[in-house]
This record gives sequence, C-alpha cells and structure tokens, in this order.
Amino acid sequence: MATRDLHDGRRDGLTPLEALDLAGVDSFSGLVRAMRATAFGGRQLGTALDIFLDMARDRECLVVMTLSGAMTVAKQGTIICEMVDRGLVHAIVATGALMAHGLTESIGLVHYAARPDADDGELYAKGYNRVYDTLEMEANLNSVSEVVARVLNASNPTDGVWSSRQFCKAIGKYLADADDGRGVLQSAFRQDVPVFIPAFTDSEMGLDVATWAMAQPADQPNRNGKNGDLAPEEVFRAAPPFNPFLDLQEYARLVGQAARLGIFTIGGGVPRNWAQQVAPYYAITRDRLNVPLKEPRFQYGIRICPEPVHWGGLSGCTYSEGVSWGKFVPPDEGGRFAEVYADATLVWPLLMKAVFEELDRD
Repeated sequence: MATRDLHDGRRDGLTPLEALDLAGVDSFSGLVRAMRATAFGGRQLGTALDIFLDMARDRECLVVMTLSGAMTVAKQGTIICEMVDRGLVHAIVATGALMAHGLTESIGLVHYAARPDADDGELYAKGYNRVYDTLEMEANLNSVSEVVARVLNASNPTDGVWSSRQFCKAIGKYLADADDGRGVLQSAFRQDVPVFIPAFTDSEMGLDVATWAMAQPADQPNRNGKNGDLAPEEVFRAAPPFNPFLDLQEYARLVGQAARLGIFTIGGGVPRNWAQQVAPYYAITRDRLNVPLKEPRFQYGIRICPEPVHWGGLSGCTYSEGVSWGKFVPPDEGGRFAEVYADATLVWPLLMKAVFEELDRD
C-alpha cells in the first residue's frame, strides 16, 4: 500500500484562512475584506467586493445591473439610486413589478409591514396586496396608473411606438421634473442610464398601459378619457403601440460599443437571461446574416441570489454554465465571477456600503 505524501498547503500555493476577529474591524469594507479570508458565503461576499471594485475602476467596462424580486418593496431602492448616481451601473434590466413598486415610493406613497397573523382574504377586502411580509396598497397602484396615464398623454414615443426603455425614460423625466424625492427611474433619467423591462406586460405598469390604450376614443387617439360605451365583448382588443424588439436592438447596440462588460445581478429570472443573451444574439446574427461581429461576452460577474443550481432553473445557474453558452469570458481567459447564495436584503447593503467606502478613498 502506497504511503500518502502529506502536504503543507503553503507549499502548494494554497491561501490560508484567518479567524474573523471583529475587534480588529472598524469599517464595513474592513469587515467584508476580513470575511474574504473565511469560508462559505462570507468568502464569496469578500470575493464579490474585490471583483466589484475592479469592475468599477475599469473605465472601459460597461456595467449592466439586473434586478428581480421585490427589492423596491423590500426598501432596497435607495441602494439602486446610489449605485446609479455614483456611475457604478450604466444600464438596468429589471422586472416591471420591481419598477412599479419603486414608482409608488417615488411619488411619496408607503409600504407597510404585514402582521404575521394576517388573513389574506381580509387583506384583499381591505385593499392590501401582500408580498411575503410586506404590503402594497391597491390605492398606491391606482395612483401609479394615474401617473402612467399623464405621462402617456403628454409624451410622444419615437416613430409613434413605445418601448420599455422609452417608457421608463418618460416616467423618469416626469419624476425628475416633479422633484418630489429620490427614486430609481428619476436617478436613471438624470444619469442617462437606460432601463429595460423585457417582460413589460408582466407588471402593474404594463397593465396600466394596456388599460390606457383601451380607454382611448377610437376617433381621438392619444386623448385620455374613460370610454364608458365599451361593451364587455369590446374590451381586451385595443393594444398600445408598443414593440419590445426596440429594446432588444437598443440594448444590443449599447453593449456592442463597450470594450468590456460587467454584470451585477440580484436574483435571476427574465432580467438576468435577457441581459446575458446578448452574446448569443450577436453570434447567431453573425452566422445567419454573414455579418462580421465580435461576441460581447461578460468579463466581470457578481450575483446575489439564494436559488441553488440543482433545481435547473436559470436563476440558479452558475457563471460557469453561462460560459458554455458563450455569454461569459472563461476564467482562464480573464473572466472573474462571484456568486453569493444569500438573501439580497442581508448582504447587498453590506456589500455596497463596503464598495462606497473603498471608492470614496480613491
């Protein structure tokens, strides 16, 4: 029987771990850096800090932030605003629900904590919509619909056709002009950061745009007014002038101009895949249309999501899996990625506070 050759890790170039000594920590960045020398999620968060800082300091890197989950209901919206205002992200891809809930906050409305013993039938009767342990009032969403109608009535999209990017920009301008408080869409408007909502109809704002379109008198387009003459069989027929392919093409052009790409993802879902599929889109366009195009793959990636990989859903898939699709630069070619399996409301604020501290020292 062969004798085992017992190694010392240092001889093999391994990195020794260090006990987390809180007495020696005097800042958020110091804490996250100390966690880098621990294990499990703490180590991944420390790695995320290193990669985010390198990505932020890379002046030739275009950073895409993708957002899913109820992050604005969960009161994380100001973190998004701060990232946009500091120039740390250059495009946002999000769910419509996340932006709609953020819009209620932007116009001065309130979300509430749900009581643990709340009865959902009673909540419905009182006009409360529950999102886990948080409540969005139906009255809030009615107020959002009024904002949407005012913006649609006052705005003219390019060539008469809306995209989610154009719609979010118009809402952002409306909010910036009102200047009633901080919010994601007004920060994005002020910093000229495009916001894309790929699954636009899967949101309160999408439903608002649809009902607005049905309310337009047939002989007076773009003049809002409730059409009380519609019979039940006549509803759900009129559709707004909206083309999601305008978003796809604008995003592809934006990404194609960048020397390098980075992605920062909260959750997964449609925003993550839509943002990442740009490289395969370039590849199939090149091959099918015989156009000389270079595939724009992501070199930096940071993902905060509790979804495990073994369920097989895209929200849990690894960056390594994305390499196989041509979406990411392989690590042996310079790709750098961190995947933090955690509730974003726990670790996202900590990570960004550490990032802000480090960048403020630059």
